[in-house]
Amino acid sequence: MRTVDIELNLTTETVDQAHPAEPLCVDPTTPVRDVLRLLKERSTPSILVCRDGVLVGIFTERDALRVMAGRSDLDMPVERVMVPKPVTLCADETIAVAVQRMSKGGYRRLPIVDRQGKPTGVVQVSGIVHYLVEHFPKTVYNLPPVAHQAMQQREGP
Repeated sequence: MRTVDIELNLTTETVDQAHPAEPLCVDPTTPVRDVLRLLKERSTPSILVCRDGVLVGIFTERDALRVMAGRSDLDMPVERVMVPKPVTLCADETIAVAVQRMSKGGYRRLPIVDRQGKPTGVVQVSGIVHYLVEHFPKTVYNLPPVAHQAMQQREGP
């Protein structure tokens, strides 16, 4: 499989094909303690914060670590410590757009929202990797362990 083929697929196939996770949503007034419990119970790395079904923020494992390290009040509403107005994707955007946004912002996951701003899924790095392995197994499995690896010494006697 050539690089051109991968690029073509990434620029034509939508994020819905990158194995998005189901969105887990809470109200902005939900106490941080309850959000932390949900993160643990559902074994999920993030929770979307929605007001009247519309995405207003995201709370991730990174935020949880920051809250716990700062010994914050766990009974405060999650809206006080969430990331407001997170970067999002629409379901019709391509996997290439998702990869670009994730790379540029250093994100490991991005919410997918409909035209009204209601979450429909969450694209994660793991879903994109799964997509690549599923669609391009020969290319992925035949990659060298380190790209552009140069040997320091000749192999053999």
